[in-house]
Amino acid sequence: MKKVAVVILNYNGKKFLEQFLPNVIENTDATLADIVVADNASTDGSVEFMKQAFPDIRLIVNDFNGGFATGYNQALRQVDAEYYVLLNSDIEVTPHWIEPVVELMDADQSIAACQPKILSYHDRTKFEYAGAAGGYIDQYGYPFCRGRLFQHLETDQGQYDDTKEVFWATGACLFVRAELYLQHGGLDDSFFAHMEEIDFCWRMKNLGYKIYCCPQSKVYHIGGGTLPKSSARKTYLNFRNNLSLLYKNLPSGRVFWTLFYRVLLDWVAAIKFLAGGGLGDFWAVIRAHFAFYRRIPSLKKVRQQHPHGRVGEMYLRNIVFDNYLKGKRRFSELDPEKFSKA
Repeated sequence: MKKVAVVILNYNGKKFLEQFLPNVIENTDATLADIVVADNASTDGSVEFMKQAFPDIRLIVNDFNGGFATGYNQALRQVDAEYYVLLNSDIEVTPHWIEPVVELMDADQSIAACQPKILSYHDRTKFEYAGAAGGYIDQYGYPFCRGRLFQHLETDQGQYDDTKEVFWATGACLFVRAELYLQHGGLDDSFFAHMEEIDFCWRMKNLGYKIYCCPQSKVYHIGGGTLPKSSARKTYLNFRNNLSLLYKNLPSGRVFWTLFYRVLLDWVAAIKFLAGGGLGDFWAVIRAHFAFYRRIPSLKKVRQQHPHGRVGEMYLRNIVFDNYLKGKRRFSELDPEKFSKA
């Protein structure tokens, strides 16, 4: 058994495997890590391509496309390693990208998950949307990152090169302790895709573990490889899953009022979509809310089964207000005293 298993989940991403898998192989120490490709019932010839072009790479073929969450859960149950690396197929890694993260996690057993610095493949001076230099959420569940507030991507000038505890680590390149992943059910299957890594990281925090960003490792990410950035389906999943992770993980005394205000903010977002001609996104928000309401009985059972309440590194303000109304575009402009320590 190797110490690390780099597991790439593929769904109709043959072009990305052809482009990026040789880079991953070249920059991954074979004595340290195995590389596994898990295919999510692709229909673009990915499986045949892998068998012909990379016969020495282990291939796991899932029976159906269960999305990011179920796809990884099915695959990782078949992989033995101390650490899993959940790696998107559209990522270019760099030399020695694994070693700094593993050294950090080996030195601190309380770190459950960690990510490298994520930069844009198309503009290598910029942080990439999905993760940047570590993720956070505000008190209403809106995610943002060091290096990325909503659509504003900062130029990487080394300003976030400190190894730091964060709220969540991106699923685009997620290092996680295999024992914890398997013991606590991995990603939430019901999420399908989007925000499942935030939910997982929050669950780990509620169990007393920490989440880190290790910028001594860096990778370059294309992003939006499976769903386009402007997608009603993506809007639906983001809004539905965001409400679910809040309900599952918030302290009991904060659930009602947080969700009350979040519902109001979501209605504002829906009306904004409609006013901008985004009828599909408008209906996606409405459908997401009704899907969440139907889920509440099952989510309530989940809350009863797991501890909840640790919100350390949460931003105790409204990032929407700070960004759009107060004009804060950079993470460094946020008041560090407004991040919870508990």
